[in-house]
Amino acid sequence: MSFESYEEIIRFAISREKEAAEFYAECAEKESFAGAKKSLEGMSAEERKHQHMLENLDENREALKDYKYEWIPDIKRSNYMTELTYEKVMSYVDILRLAMKREEKALALYNELLRKAEKDSHKDVFKMLCQEEAKHKLFLETLYDDYMAEQGD
Repeated sequence: MSFESYEEIIRFAISREKEAAEFYAECAEKESFAGAKKSLEGMSAEERKHQHMLENLDENREALKDYKYEWIPDIKRSNYMTELTYEKVMSYVDILRLAMKREEKALALYNELLRKAEKDSHKDVFKMLCQEEAKHKLFLETLYDDYMAEQGD
């Protein structure tokens, strides 16, 4: 994937974050269990936060410079799962599986864009997005593990 300008990169990232926020919001809307609903709403809010940050990047350049990077472990649960297609009547565990795969793909995409970026300002954006998506992936994989443990698996 190649981009002609920094602005094009940012527009692309905004569209990805917006799509993710809408996905989580739709899943939360259909979820009947309060804890699951709250987790999905939290994921939607996180994606909206990324979208907002990217939409206002010029005003937030200093915040990006001060962003604190940390190592996020990858427990790789999603790496061993098959692809799922979203359906409006999915179970909570299937939503988690689908969400983990989506975050896995987002992380891979942002890592690839980071590798291909030539300007430091582009690299900074993708590096931050990589960490944020890694956090989401870990959060979802942990929810999945906890859920499966409760089910006796």
